[in-house]
Amino acid sequence: METPDCGVPHQLARRMSMAEQYEYLRTRLSRRRALVTAGAVAGGALTGCSGDGAPGTATRAGATAASPSASRVHGSAVVPFGRHLAFGADPRTRMRISWQVPLAVRRPFVRIGTRPDELGRRIDAEVRDLHTPGVSGVRPALDQFYVHAALDGLLPGTTYYYGVGHDGFDPASPDHRSTIGSFRTAPATPERFVFTAFGDQGVSRAAAANDDLLLRREPAFHLHAGDICYANGTGRGGRTDGYDPGYWDLFLKQNEPVAASVPWMVTTGNHDMEAWYSPDGYGGQLARWSLPDNGSDPRTAPGVYAFTYGNVAFVALDANDVSYEIPANLGHTGGRQTAWLDRKLAGLRADASVDFIVVFFHHCAYSTSSHASDGGVREQWLPLFAKHQVDLVINGHNHVYERTDAIRDGEVGRPVPIGASTDPTRDGIVYVTAGGGGRDLYGFPAGVPESYEGHVRDRESVESFHWTRSQESAKETVRWSRVRYRGFSFLSVEAESGPRPRLTVSALAQNGERIDHFEVRRGT
Repeated sequence: METPDCGVPHQLARRMSMAEQYEYLRTRLSRRRALVTAGAVAGGALTGCSGDGAPGTATRAGATAASPSASRVHGSAVVPFGRHLAFGADPRTRMRISWQVPLAVRRPFVRIGTRPDELGRRIDAEVRDLHTPGVSGVRPALDQFYVHAALDGLLPGTTYYYGVGHDGFDPASPDHRSTIGSFRTAPATPERFVFTAFGDQGVSRAAAANDDLLLRREPAFHLHAGDICYANGTGRGGRTDGYDPGYWDLFLKQNEPVAASVPWMVTTGNHDMEAWYSPDGYGGQLARWSLPDNGSDPRTAPGVYAFTYGNVAFVALDANDVSYEIPANLGHTGGRQTAWLDRKLAGLRADASVDFIVVFFHHCAYSTSSHASDGGVREQWLPLFAKHQVDLVINGHNHVYERTDAIRDGEVGRPVPIGASTDPTRDGIVYVTAGGGGRDLYGFPAGVPESYEGHVRDRESVESFHWTRSQESAKETVRWSRVRYRGFSFLSVEAESGPRPRLTVSALAQNGERIDHFEVRRGT
């Protein structure tokens, strides 16, 4: 039987932004009283429509009303899963706890305390219900329920124990004691801490193995540079992208052993634009994550925020807003994000308690791998990084590990071989592509060898390209590609304060072997 046409025509979609595609379908399907499909899982083809509603939606409620199916299930049978933490605006006193439930629940909450057997404080939680329409012959409609609790007024440098629950499921009861987790707030003045970082994770054995290895580093938190789950397998930011929201269930279960105790600070990649929930594609992100809200323009994106831990400030950006390669959301903030970035960096650099500024986002400023470098990132943000002397930039997008020399004005300001030290005030900025989080790996240009610790194969130059505003690739010969590794990996960074503050940056392969290390010091 012929299925109804319910997507944006392929040739038309290529010329439309995500917001334009969303509005096209909203208007068209409202008139036809039809339902937009979520997208085919494997091939990305739109194969049909169910007829029970409107484009995918995300709603919030303090206590979401139970669906008819949920009302027949007692709360004791609904087990929370996928716990993941994130800092609030101040990591010393604020934490956000998020989780998922398979069915709608009543009156969700978190219990916390400073001992696992004393969870006397109870905080109400908020349910965010995400509805994805079904695809005829492929998958039924799916409702997902994400729950979030804001914990404020915590004590710095304190270990807290917590349990998540709802009517019928109390984590303090003897039957559910095994579900109790813990986290530690940032110390008031930490002398030393470790954070980890990667991008492009997905759901796989390699992704789970990276999680296991980074947990052994005992990080205070983890930075995720986007392309989080790959429920959107196409990553072009359109409704013709292949999409299976069920991957988020798998992802959150996979990461729970780490993210339930280590704050997971994410930002948005191209595969995180999900056009089915909102005009900007971030309705799904807003439903699943609670991230710092500290004065950033709410009209930017959920992956745009900043926080300070100890003597290091961290700034997360949405590179979809400036990407020339994948322009579905190009310019969607109308310049507000870049203006916010300028103000934020200026304020952080003027803060005497901040020694280092680390910026992380998805699309690469400098890489020679498959996606190469994004000219939009370079044009919009690199002048601000130089102006405010950013100390380290972390990207994903290319599924490799690649690290530059210190770059100033687009050229090598100073070579930074493995084991060397660099001063951003003198040399320029080092850019790291940490895209080996677990998704299928990429390579490097033909004839360009890997070069990493213990296997150094230096090259004077590499033939590569960058993306232009016209979505064309412009060839360039680069001399900044210092370290190249084609394997699953992640960053582990040790920050130290005191009279001689420094960042010791290491990259670790999945077997635990170090593939790169260097130091960042200021004013040396």
